[in-house]
Amino acid sequence: MNQQTISQQAEAAQKFGKDGMDAVLRSFGTLSKASQAIAVEATDFAKQSFEHGTATLEKLAGVRSFDKALEIQTEYVKTSYERLVAQTTKMTELYQNLAKEMAKPFEGFVAQAQEQVANAQDRAFAAAKDGLKKVETETTKIQNAA
Repeated sequence: MNQQTISQQAEAAQKFGKDGMDAVLRSFGTLSKASQAIAVEATDFAKQSFEHGTATLEKLAGVRSFDKALEIQTEYVKTSYERLVAQTTKMTELYQNLAKEMAKPFEGFVAQAQEQVANAQDRAFAAAKDGLKKVETETTKIQNAA
């Protein structure tokens, strides 16, 4: 290998490292923003759940019959379940979007890494082939001399 090839490979490795660090930083930026959105969503759900529970307790406090209390509790359980299912769906979507967005910065990076590996393999095979030809040539020379 000559000095220019080594220099080019060093520059490529440095650029590869810089691109990798940039991808990591963009991914963490996405994580930060998405984490804030998830935290806000979870906080809102907790606040609404507390308000829903408090409203139900207030209704129960004014009830005079067992049937009406059972009706209020049944409605509370039903709406709580529906809200939980809706919230779970929303949170699942937020986490799925987070995963997709965090992976985006690495898509080009991975393709670039694959290309560099393929180029390195091609260079290694070419060098091995040249070395094998040299060995064959020297072997032939030795055999002809003998």
